[in-house]
Amino acid sequence: MSAAENLNSLRLQQALASCSQSITNGDFKQSQESISELVHLLDSVSDFISSGTEDEEESEKSAFEVLSEIYCYLISPSLDQAITDALAFELPKAVAKLACVSTRCFENAERIIYHFVEICSPRDMVSILCEAMTSSTDNFNNSFYFTPLLGALAKVFEALKRRPFEQVKAALPVVLKVLDTILKDPEEEEDTAFMDLLNKSILIASSIKAICIKLDHKDEKLLALLGLYVLQITALISNSVGSETSRWSPMMLQLSHFLHYCDFTYLGLITGHEVSTAIDLISQGDEDDYTSCFSYLQCGAAITVLWRYVSDEVSDTSKEDLDEVKVKLCTSQTKRWEAIGILKHVFASYNLPWTLKRHAIDFLFYIMEGIEIDSHKDHDEPLDYPVYMPSLYAALQAIQMVIVYASDPLIRKKAFEIFKMVVADIPGSLRFDILMALIKNSELSSMIAILLGCVKEEMYNEYPKKDAKEENKIPQSTLPFWTVTALDCVEFVLKPPHGGPPFLPEFTDAVLAALNLYRFILITESSGKTNYTQVLLKNNLEKVYKEWLEPLRTLVSVVAKADNDQLTTCAFNPLEFVLYRCIELVEENLKHIT
Repeated sequence: MSAAENLNSLRLQQALASCSQSITNGDFKQSQESISELVHLLDSVSDFISSGTEDEEESEKSAFEVLSEIYCYLISPSLDQAITDALAFELPKAVAKLACVSTRCFENAERIIYHFVEICSPRDMVSILCEAMTSSTDNFNNSFYFTPLLGALAKVFEALKRRPFEQVKAALPVVLKVLDTILKDPEEEEDTAFMDLLNKSILIASSIKAICIKLDHKDEKLLALLGLYVLQITALISNSVGSETSRWSPMMLQLSHFLHYCDFTYLGLITGHEVSTAIDLISQGDEDDYTSCFSYLQCGAAITVLWRYVSDEVSDTSKEDLDEVKVKLCTSQTKRWEAIGILKHVFASYNLPWTLKRHAIDFLFYIMEGIEIDSHKDHDEPLDYPVYMPSLYAALQAIQMVIVYASDPLIRKKAFEIFKMVVADIPGSLRFDILMALIKNSELSSMIAILLGCVKEEMYNEYPKKDAKEENKIPQSTLPFWTVTALDCVEFVLKPPHGGPPFLPEFTDAVLAALNLYRFILITESSGKTNYTQVLLKNNLEKVYKEWLEPLRTLVSVVAKADNDQLTTCAFNPLEFVLYRCIELVEENLKHIT
């Protein structure tokens, strides 16, 4: 043993002896000072090791010897319970820091913390362990620090005798914050410590389930809390799975078992009903927003169904057939819209791997392709459209993110197909408003161009194919896209709200799409001898010519001369062609009017 180790051992023995004597004598002030000195000694060892100023092997040996001596001291048969109780309030945090040094230090630290759990008050240990996890320093903000604390908390939960729901409810926000912090940026997915941390998070779920079994499943709130915890960690773990999802199936199988035990169903999860019911149940009587710590519940619910969809192993956890869920979603527009609203959390997530997003696209396609063409016209199911539109709008925005940012062109293509399917599922009277809102809130030229293309396609499909004799028989109410507001889409791009002409060349795609849409409307109305959009009114033609087309022609000319780049010139060629064609059409129609 080196001189430094001898000194540490001597100081440790003196500190432990001082603690024993002051606590036995009932000297509260002195006992607090003695415990503080002991903790300070352990922290100084941790700090010295983390500074890297000593040989790594010697540092590890020193930490191991300190932990071994503490453990031997604590398990001594002659040690008074009062001493153990007093040390339990401070030592778990200090020894958890030393757990970060090496694997065998981790094992010793875990033994010490578990020893406190076995012989101290469970109610006290819940608070002690949560405090240790809450007040951790950045230097020890890693898996080795938290894993023994989480494992000890799981053991404490099972030892609780009175008011277990309240104790578990108070502790879970701390647990979830730890997991969120660690899993956001795992150092290495294959790392043993990382996987051990995940297993301890599942062990906590097992402990809560054990409490429910002891209570003969009579505590509905505890069952609901278990379900919400599992959904949250399902989402957190899924954020870390990377591109290879198959190896995570066993863990997801475990989590699915818990949800099945809590009577969660795939239909209830994908529509969000059972999540909302569980939230309402555990939030009763809460003045504060307790569920703020469960920020990924909807995402977890969607991911649970996706794992069932893609994994044969997970499918064995429930007798519920996913084909039956599909039928219910296909035949009920409200449930289908609710499912789309839940899946949007997957599409909008920045943390989930693209593999899961691809599965979400495939699953939604699996649902949407089964809808009958005129299913949304079924009036047997009353719909409160304003309730669902915000969620559908947000879902379409989330799908847009996949269309724009997915690196795989096949995912982008399928996402666009799904986008159009969801839009088509919205009643025509609201479809234009949704698309217009998406256009106004998009900052990407290419996405605006795609949305304008959708508007054009809707107008093409909606325009009445009729004989001249029937032209007055088409009610305006049946043509939601062929109204005066149709030109608002074009104006938003060609005459932006911020004033002045559009930015070029940045918004070339959007401007070209807007010009094409205007040209389509003008030609269609002219040839069909209709004026649903009032595009043929003289004052509208003059406004378009003076406020949209003329300023744009000047801008295009200036930008083309100023930028000699060949790519810019090539991009401007089709824009110029369509622009001048629109100008010609407007001039021709003005001549006919005058």
